[in-house]
Amino acid sequence: MPAISYKRHRFSPQIIAHAVWLYYRFPLSLRLVEEMLLERGIVVSYETIRRWGLKFGPDYSRRLGRKRPGPNDIWHLDEVVISIAGDIGFGRAVDQDGYVLDEIVQNRRNIKAAKRLLTRLLKKQGVAPKRMITDKLRSYGAAKRQVMPDVEHRSHKGLNNRAENSHVPLRKRERVMQGFRSPGSLQRFVSIFSALRNLFVPPRSKRSALATHIHRLQAMAEWEAAVGKLA
Repeated sequence: MPAISYKRHRFSPQIIAHAVWLYYRFPLSLRLVEEMLLERGIVVSYETIRRWGLKFGPDYSRRLGRKRPGPNDIWHLDEVVISIAGDIGFGRAVDQDGYVLDEIVQNRRNIKAAKRLLTRLLKKQGVAPKRMITDKLRSYGAAKRQVMPDVEHRSHKGLNNRAENSHVPLRKRERVMQGFRSPGSLQRFVSIFSALRNLFVPPRSKRSALATHIHRLQAMAEWEAAVGKLA
């Protein structure tokens, strides 16, 4: 990918990238990020921080490294209901480690919506999973038979806690932001939010404190390389 251009911006790339990182990595409002930068002597408005996120956030997320999929992966699929001028269906897929594979805003919870999510997943991952786990929504089973007929499918609410738990960080952000304004803003936000979370949150396995610390240092180095701070 071509290098990110920061031309015609008064602030340095380090400040811009740090502001975007603070906003998408932690449950902070734009005004809180503005205050944290002010404490460091950086006077910038929350509206400028919002524009930085919209402009540079998608580029950052595209440059972040992604987990290499494997044939033994297990996909957990679930729906989240977001209130935006009425309830909006939000399809999400995570793997066995809680890594977010894809998220898509859809107005319906039917076979067509489930098929669209599965088709996007196969295109992105390039390989089918060992197993797919969903709740009792029947449209997933019907779509799976059309898109991935050979993949094992388990439909049980109790088995899908991995997907349910993955909703918690997004729900926290939804409360901090006092809701989302439109389906488009929701889709743009989660694509950046989940990319950073995938990078910085260690896999769901037993890790020592040292291993977790090393993982976060490696994630920070990968982030700095992605935003061009090491270029």
